[in-house]
Amino acid sequence: MTNAMAHSRGRRNPAEGRALVSRTAATFGVLFLVAGVLGFIPGVTTNFHDLYFAGHDSTAKLFGAFQVSVLHNIVHLLFGVAGLAMSATSSGARSYLVGGGAIYLVLWLYGLAVVHRTTANFIPVNAADNWLHLGLGIGMIVLGLLTTRAMHRR
Repeated sequence: MTNAMAHSRGRRNPAEGRALVSRTAATFGVLFLVAGVLGFIPGVTTNFHDLYFAGHDSTAKLFGAFQVSVLHNIVHLLFGVAGLAMSATSSGARSYLVGGGAIYLVLWLYGLAVVHRTTANFIPVNAADNWLHLGLGIGMIVLGLLTTRAMHRR
């Protein structure tokens, strides 16, 4: 029904004709942009008054769970812009998903290493961030490989 309505108004669906891997990368890009913006909104980010540029002293938490800092939010925003830019081509989208997933797995390992050594925790990360980074890393890599594989089967 939505397609008929969109067609009747002369509007084209922006996702139409785009490879699944490109749409997936763009979706992750938008999600990272949203997370980056929400990290700067008091209320959505608890302890907003304790939002520092970087370091383990920032006790601000996105949704009351994920420890954030100004640097952390900026990284989310940049990662989101990269996802949207790289989603323009299938190869770029795959590189974003697989490479970005690898980066998140490295962040997961970093979080495990610094969780008890607060001086090295400059991003900052907590246990909730670690689980999220593990899920994002695995999910992005799997989606990058599966959505590209589906494209090659056609």
